[in-house]
Amino acid sequence: MQHLIQNLFASCFAMGQNAQQDAALLTIGRENIAFTTDCYVVDPLFFAGGDIGSLAVYGTVNDLAMMGAQPLYLSVAFILEEGLEINILQRIVHSMQQSALTAGVKIVTGDTKVVDRGRGHGIFINTTGIGYLASQAIIAPSMIEVGDRIILNGDLGRHGLAVLSAREDLNFEPQISSDLAPLNKIVQTLLQNGIEIHAMRDLTRGGLASALNEIAQSANIQINLKEDHIPVSQEVRGACELLGLDPLYVANEGRFVAFVKEQDVDKTIEILRSLGGYASCIGQVSSKARALVTLENDFGQSRILALLSGEQMPRIC
Repeated sequence: MQHLIQNLFASCFAMGQNAQQDAALLTIGRENIAFTTDCYVVDPLFFAGGDIGSLAVYGTVNDLAMMGAQPLYLSVAFILEEGLEINILQRIVHSMQQSALTAGVKIVTGDTKVVDRGRGHGIFINTTGIGYLASQAIIAPSMIEVGDRIILNGDLGRHGLAVLSAREDLNFEPQISSDLAPLNKIVQTLLQNGIEIHAMRDLTRGGLASALNEIAQSANIQINLKEDHIPVSQEVRGACELLGLDPLYVANEGRFVAFVKEQDVDKTIEILRSLGGYASCIGQVSSKARALVTLENDFGQSRILALLSGEQMPRIC
């Protein structure tokens, strides 16, 4: 996917550095905005903790939030398969309505297309979002400094396992629910409290390890993580061991990392914990010598946390 984006899409379109970001930063007159779009294909359409509708709203809201923007407006486009039951569509649309209210955004325009039976997997959704940048501060991998600490806002792996469990009818006990949630209000709270955020990334497809590798390559930095500081719930860890998965590469939809100055670590964690969840400092930027992510275990031994050439599980978002 990285190769495809860089060597085809970015080379043909006016993406520039935006190809490596969650959204494009644009200036219209005197106003700075963030602009993003995403397509959602998930099987099954409903899973513990969410559905394709809430995923489409929160996913786009979160991409804007990772740029420090306050999401304002969304568009939605539906590609419907002939024969899709109307009650399923109603359930998804109502979920999107509620999710938009929760995130504080408005869905203001859209489109609908119908494809032949057997060619649409029920429903595909595209959402595009626009957000307003109140601050002039740039939040991007290029702003990361040596010594920056990496803050994670919660435990890992819930979304990927929730979708996989629903798809394969695995029935884990206790049931694993997706961490799907909007992040914009959390990010705005950090910024309003004076936290100097150098970069952020939400941990969607490819999980924590993939996101940090992408940032390391973009900023040409070395990131050192502490394994015992990375929160993974007992049920997720057990399910991953059973399925042969590494939770560091499993998708999330309500988790992000923030690169902050050392002096802001305690305040950042305090704010995040006050908003719910278990935030922790999981590592730091050690140098700008090369693009590398390492993971140190309890015994002080380190290994390279590489970018996978493929995915651990079938596409889930």
